[in-house]
Amino acid sequence: MLLPRILAPVRASAQSSSLSIAPIRIFDALRTANGISATTSPSLSFIRNATHQSQGRANGAKDGPGKRLGAKKAGGEYVIPGNIIFRQRGTAWYPGENCKFGRDHCIFATETGYVRYYRDPLKHPDRQYIGVALNKEDTLPYPRNAPRKRRLNLVAVPRNVALDTEAAVSGLPADLAGPEGIRRVQQDKKSSTNLTLRTKYAYARTNWEIGRAAERANVRVKKFVPGDRWTAWKKSRARIQKNEEQRKLRNAGKKAAKPKQRKPRVIKA
Repeated sequence: MLLPRILAPVRASAQSSSLSIAPIRIFDALRTANGISATTSPSLSFIRNATHQSQGRANGAKDGPGKRLGAKKAGGEYVIPGNIIFRQRGTAWYPGENCKFGRDHCIFATETGYVRYYRDPLKHPDRQYIGVALNKEDTLPYPRNAPRKRRLNLVAVPRNVALDTEAAVSGLPADLAGPEGIRRVQQDKKSSTNLTLRTKYAYARTNWEIGRAAERANVRVKKFVPGDRWTAWKKSRARIQKNEEQRKLRNAGKKAAKPKQRKPRVIKA
């Protein structure tokens, strides 16, 4: 690629000089053409071309589809475990109460409740947190060392049981206090079945007790009477033959298609 550029000044110097160019070397001719003495070292100029395509499909605009980042649940919205609350790149928001990080830094709920966006100076002075409040009227963050709101994912419900004087004296509930209640308890005890310890540490009734449940309830099932298989086969054959005869009668008026004649196979010797 550089050969024509090197030889061009050589030709020019050879044409301008009246001397023969047989003993003149190429570098000496270059030096004389550029006005440089023969003692100095030659200097060649090289051009570096671009190795990256400037236009075309290879370097098109890298504008891919949007990743749908941002908030997926607003503050105060009801969520269940697994619901994604916020999608992000990086850690602009951190998981707070009853929330966790996903592998792509998304924040999802781990408990049923209501979304809260808040700050917690006791944890970090500058971080923003996303949490799930267990009750709609709760505010986050919960106070330090406060009792847990839930245990085993159960909600504590207050029980308002009115005490009865008669039940308090006898030690039995009000509906079982008195002779009628005691008689009913004895009848239920007689009718109840004894549960036995079965496999997998489960208390259940035995199979013969379960099988006689319909008998105890006076449920009658229609008795199965086996039929005559020979007679059934004869009826089935007669029905098939009748259908074949009807099909032949329907096709009697139609002209049957002529079968195609096969051409004799010729074997060339």
